[in-house]
Amino acid sequence: MSLPSQTGPLRLSSFVTTDLAGITRGRSLPESAVAEQLASGCGWVPANSALTPQDIIADDNPWGSHGDLRLLPDPASRVRLEQGPDPLAPAFDYFHGDLVETDGRPWPVCPRSLLRAEILRYRELGLQVTAAFEHEFTLLGLASAPTAAFSLQAQRAAGAFPGWLMSALEQVGAEPEMFLPEYGRLQYEVTCRPTQGVAAADRAVNVREITREIARQSGLSSCFSPLRAPGEVTNGVHLHLSLQRLDGTPVFYDDSRANSLAELAEHWAAGVLRHLPALCALTAPTAVSYLRLKPHHWSAAYACLGLRNREAALRICPVVSLGGKPLARQFNLEFRPMDATASPHLAMAAVLIAGRLGMQERLPLGAVTDVDPDSLGAEERARRGIEALPGSLEEALRLLADDRLLREQLPPALLDTYFAMKRQELALTRDLTDEEVCQRYASLY
Repeated sequence: MSLPSQTGPLRLSSFVTTDLAGITRGRSLPESAVAEQLASGCGWVPANSALTPQDIIADDNPWGSHGDLRLLPDPASRVRLEQGPDPLAPAFDYFHGDLVETDGRPWPVCPRSLLRAEILRYRELGLQVTAAFEHEFTLLGLASAPTAAFSLQAQRAAGAFPGWLMSALEQVGAEPEMFLPEYGRLQYEVTCRPTQGVAAADRAVNVREITREIARQSGLSSCFSPLRAPGEVTNGVHLHLSLQRLDGTPVFYDDSRANSLAELAEHWAAGVLRHLPALCALTAPTAVSYLRLKPHHWSAAYACLGLRNREAALRICPVVSLGGKPLARQFNLEFRPMDATASPHLAMAAVLIAGRLGMQERLPLGAVTDVDPDSLGAEERARRGIEALPGSLEEALRLLADDRLLREQLPPALLDTYFAMKRQELALTRDLTDEEVCQRYASLY
């Protein structure tokens, strides 16, 4: 009798998609079969895109039981983590993929394909997009709970986790910059260098999944939900964006103009601000999101732009002259009303669409303030054109449905699927208390 050639577990690789609910799902196959499957991917089901975060397929989704797709991996997007804190853990290996028809045509409900198409529209305008997502999360299971915000002791209380996380992010090419204790108890933040195009949203997914993996291997757990309990400090996601000419020349910065915003940047910001209340349905897309988007939370409650103003939904970030770094290359705008219940690809695409509309229509910039907009009073906010962000997911979805210009830029099939999924999600959470909503999403994200 011949002995089997494989005496241990097979090495597996996964093809994944991060769906409309911001959850990364996929299928795994033996690593030895990857090369053979790269060109054809693996099977997928259209109705999967109507899955709520609670893993219930929306009853009124457009697809029902009909249809078949392929999850087609992008070879350039491979993530491979060989070594973490648990020496017995298998390699963590996956490819980001696009959802396509069985003949390879793009499927209109795929958020990654939507983002790629928008990046191409920018290139047609002679522009390239550079972006970075900053993530805040809660780290649970530490032997000693940190106390003082931003403190060295809070950093040290995390033990070897920060070093392993930064090592893992380096291994997968995410270019980590900084790990820091945040304001909230048990709250931390990790930042990575910006990168171009679709890879920026892929990197956001990688940060989330690698953080979860390293926490799991360390006997800990991580929570990216916006709010774990009423009254706690919230977890946000901040999207930093800048534009360059195709030769790499920055176009957002002009130190001869107000707030150093070049004319193109003003038009882009004006577009984002005009559509921002509707954008919240895609960037702050769950019931728990609106327990975070309140005044005085440094999370944004009004559609306005401000210089270094953390109560502004769109923030002009500081540039640093120390060290002789070029100012124009540092200059970026930060979109703040976002959290980790959003799909990074869908959220980034929607923000870029709004900015592009502003550039194409040459919208004038208003709604600027360098003070807390909640302190201005209703009449002054109205005079400046500062609009309140929605106070609930129901309101945000209604604003998205009413924003014709933004909706026309999104595939109808994607919108139909998204609205169906969100209607189902609202039905699942409508009767919950704030505390129950927090608990529900803390268990999911």
